[in-house]
Amino acid sequence: MAEKRPYNNKRQNQSPIIAANEFGKLPPQAPELEEAVLGAIMLETDAYSMVSEILKPECFYKIAHQRIFEAIQSLAVHQQPVDMHTVTEQLRKDGTIDEVGGPYYITLLTAKVNSAAHLEYHARIIVQKYLARELIRVSSEIQTKAFDDKTDVDDLMQEAEGMLFEISQRNLKKDVVQINPVIEEARNRMIQAAKKQGASGVPSGFHSLDKITSGWQRSDLIIIAARPAMGKTAFILSMAKNMAVDYNSPVAVFSLEMSNVQLVNRLIMNVCQLEGEKIKNGQLDAYEWEKFDKDITQLMDAPVFIDDTPSLSIFELRSKARRLVREHKIQCIIIDYLQLMNASGMSFGSREQEVSIISRSLKGLAKELDIPIIALSQLNRGVEGRTGIEGKRPQLSDLRESGAIEQDADMVCFIHRPEYYKLTEDAQGNSLLGIAEIIVAKHRNGATGDIQLKFKNVYAKFMNKDDDDDENSPVHGGYQTISSKMNDSSFNGHANKEFSSGSPFGGYTKSDETPF
Repeated sequence: MAEKRPYNNKRQNQSPIIAANEFGKLPPQAPELEEAVLGAIMLETDAYSMVSEILKPECFYKIAHQRIFEAIQSLAVHQQPVDMHTVTEQLRKDGTIDEVGGPYYITLLTAKVNSAAHLEYHARIIVQKYLARELIRVSSEIQTKAFDDKTDVDDLMQEAEGMLFEISQRNLKKDVVQINPVIEEARNRMIQAAKKQGASGVPSGFHSLDKITSGWQRSDLIIIAARPAMGKTAFILSMAKNMAVDYNSPVAVFSLEMSNVQLVNRLIMNVCQLEGEKIKNGQLDAYEWEKFDKDITQLMDAPVFIDDTPSLSIFELRSKARRLVREHKIQCIIIDYLQLMNASGMSFGSREQEVSIISRSLKGLAKELDIPIIALSQLNRGVEGRTGIEGKRPQLSDLRESGAIEQDADMVCFIHRPEYYKLTEDAQGNSLLGIAEIIVAKHRNGATGDIQLKFKNVYAKFMNKDDDDDENSPVHGGYQTISSKMNDSSFNGHANKEFSSGSPFGGYTKSDETPF
């Protein structure tokens, strides 16, 4: 009597029809390794835990293998044992047992391997083949759309960046690190902080703020928010000048709202102490031209790099930031401002979801590059509807799309100028004229608090309260600054508009304190 063979649906067991592409090549694949990995998972008790963070169902080339891995995932989620019999039963529950080739094919998988040796190595090869197929798919889609005359090329480039960004994100995995090297790194940072008199991060140049933050910390996402006309741009440009000129820390400024020349004009106001209107129309007296020629040398050759690409996408930022860190050793990135960024190339149900992706990506970029990223943000109009000195103070709930931004940020600071709201005295009767408050509302790794800075409106300039107004700068925290007024930054309500365009320093420009 002939032996009865187990069920074997050859047609269903075969991989999907593979057609050679236009180049006459088959897609990258490793079906033998897929079989070996699945067989090993069903043989060894802990095998799945070794590859669960590496493999996803879509990583497998054969549809049958995807269904089998989905069944294995389902068992693992419910803390059920994974073996040949439980996987077969799960496939029956899922209604896909015939699609994979029946119980006979599951038996074949386990018969092809003896152990889980080299399992992780094999899994990574499968992932590499998957990523290669994804790149082929994306390039094919882009190529097809590029041949369409109705396609907008700029939109297509943004879409391509978005698709490539998604693929790159899937491959971003960091291995677990034993604690010893981390302790050594922490110790080295403590030593460096001691040398900088307590500033373990990049100093802002504002002493009271640096006491709270110990400088802007590496891998942190810092959000600086305010209502319009509070001086956001003035504040971050003041810091950029302090970092680059006073502390020689290379800084990159991504300006989505203003051109690089407008930013430099504001720096000239700040450093040379010239009124914005005179800089705009060039009507300077002889002594003012002399002052300009003398003071502008402080900005020349400063390690400040400006990119004024409008509507910058998170994908473009990522690419440019990596290059700046690699080529210029950038220690801090400043973005003006977050709500003007986009994540084009990806689809979203709402603007809030897009902002959520942007803020999460900024935090991820800060961790990847190990530098602080400072992003400006707008506040909603809730502040305007409140009354009194305390009512006008910004709150975390005033952040636009506050849920995502507040959650992702390591620190949230507000800029508040009571004088703008005609509030000239605080509760103790102290004058608030020319005073800007920096409110540290969230600090994941430290204390919160409020500090006060001077604000020179006519020069759009912020400065420490103990800074002199003359041109000779005192020593700040053990570091000799170039000019005391360069630590100031005040805001001119009209100076942030209608500056001339064109770059005096080229594509990338160095900058100083600039108000907004």
